[in-house]
Amino acid sequence: MTLDPQAARVLEAAEQSGLPPLETLPPAEARRQYEKGAVIVGGQPPAVFSVRDIEAPGPLGAIPLRVYVPRDPGDEALPLLIYIHGGGYVIGSRDSHDVPCRYLALGGDCIVVSVDYRMAPEHPYPQPVDDCWAAVNWIAENAVSLGARADRIAIGGDSAGGNLATVMCLKARDAGGPAFVYQLLIYPGTDKSRSHASHAELAEGYRLTRSLLAWFMAYYFSGEPADPDDPYASPLHAKDLSGLPPALVVSAGYDPLRDEDIAYHEKLLSHGTESEHLHYPGMIHGFINMPGVLDVARECLDECGHRLRRVFAE
Repeated sequence: MTLDPQAARVLEAAEQSGLPPLETLPPAEARRQYEKGAVIVGGQPPAVFSVRDIEAPGPLGAIPLRVYVPRDPGDEALPLLIYIHGGGYVIGSRDSHDVPCRYLALGGDCIVVSVDYRMAPEHPYPQPVDDCWAAVNWIAENAVSLGARADRIAIGGDSAGGNLATVMCLKARDAGGPAFVYQLLIYPGTDKSRSHASHAELAEGYRLTRSLLAWFMAYYFSGEPADPDDPYASPLHAKDLSGLPPALVVSAGYDPLRDEDIAYHEKLLSHGTESEHLHYPGMIHGFINMPGVLDVARECLDECGHRLRRVFAE
């Protein structure tokens, strides 16, 4: 396993920037720093037909959404991907993930709706789960008015958003809907115990450090203690992963979440749920947000788009 040279330059630039580590900042300042960095590494946003901001009703107020339409659909209803952004439940937004959402809309030839859920520490677990559940149900119920096909809805996300996407699939199965046709899980957090070997192996030096993960988890579970067996916090600990939509699990070689991602893919298969695994051995956590500086980020987003097209056409 060799670190991709472009990824190595990203890490070197971060080290030489003189910026303080995110976990040393108050959350509001960490968010501002993260948003500025996302613009630098995201590159030129690819053009889509339309982008508009709307809202869905939530348990404690409106939930901001952003709707991407890849092309002029005419009278055609397009498939729909609901996307949940990463950021450790503390940072990140529909703005920080604007570029990958554009790539996925174009590559998947689908409408993408990005969900801007409430975050910790102001809104700890389970409030982000509650927001996402309210949002995905509203989006599914209003798919036709959004120009989408109600029978071709996928859900996806990266990192913390990948965790929330897995949880939405579990809740939808248990509640009898919405009926997702696919789950796109990009280096999802699936086990809050942080006990897998990759957490020790990659604890320092690869962006998502042990201290940053601890900072995220302390804020996310500041409202109530983390139960390691709660499947809505740690989907890998769910007793039953059958009856879920087909999945694509993306992992990165230099990501402390690597081993829990692979374990989740394997557990899906062992429970009879269809799953594909895409592994990028030279990549670091967060790489899909960096198509402006990482060739592999564009390749991965294109591959995800290709799989979305395939699933939507079935």
